[in-house]
Amino acid sequence: MGKASSDRRDVVTDRLLGAAEFTHAHWFFGNLYEALVRIPDRVAASEASAELPRSPFGAGSPGRYYAPVAPLNVPLACAALVAGWNRPGSRPWLIVAAASSAVGGAATAYLLRSVNPKLFFSPQPLSAARRKPLLTKWYRVHAIRLAASAIALAAVDRARIGHLADQQRGVR
Repeated sequence: MGKASSDRRDVVTDRLLGAAEFTHAHWFFGNLYEALVRIPDRVAASEASAELPRSPFGAGSPGRYYAPVAPLNVPLACAALVAGWNRPGSRPWLIVAAASSAVGGAATAYLLRSVNPKLFFSPQPLSAARRKPLLTKWYRVHAIRLAASAIALAAVDRARIGHLADQQRGVR
């Protein structure tokens, strides 16, 4: 691989890592906030109204916050892995970032398909007895998602450090 091609690849990798770091920070801190202030409990118990429809993008729903950025998490981590594969200082961290991102993406897909529709988007809130087991499941899967997003964010940061170190050492 020529120097110009390698330099372009370094720029692409650096930009992908920067974007991945941003999206994973967004994901982690959004997930943390959601858990700390117990957003799911509030949304699941809310009555539908014109101002607060029980929909994925209704007022109060985290969907409005996540929709613009969250779908980019896994693709950016995987693209950074491919683009930075030739850098031994960042490769292990890129693998961890992509794998953690995929685990978090799978947990999110499970929640979106299996739990959220019943819990948050039924025409009326569920009774407390029906809501509690779904919330318990939601928080358990969310803990996996929160851990995965934290690991992915840390790994992307470490990959960026390794990538910069490789560049400074002139590793091709």
